[in-house]
Amino acid sequence: MDISMLTGVRPDYMETITENTLLGSSADVKEGSFENVLSAAMNMVNETNDLQNSAESAQMQFVLGMADNPHDMQIAASKALSAVQYTQAVKDKMLEAYREIMNMQI
Repeated sequence: MDISMLTGVRPDYMETITENTLLGSSADVKEGSFENVLSAAMNMVNETNDLQNSAESAQMQFVLGMADNPHDMQIAASKALSAVQYTQAVKDKMLEAYREIMNMQI
């Protein structure tokens, strides 16, 4: 999957992780920046899960004839797909950073 187009993407329906969220102020760096990063990542995973569930719900409503508009189903599916791709890109970057840290010479 090519994630180069996701660089700088900040969908309005997702909580975004900015440099301020990840790095925080200088006091946050000393007092638990890893906790902030981890909680922000978990919030992003939870939000992605919620979007996946709402897309599945919209699909089931359409199949059962409860929804008349297929556009709502398509929009929910597109949001869920974008969220999954964004989450995957963040996970890959975090793993890459972890591997780089583990390969550092002390």
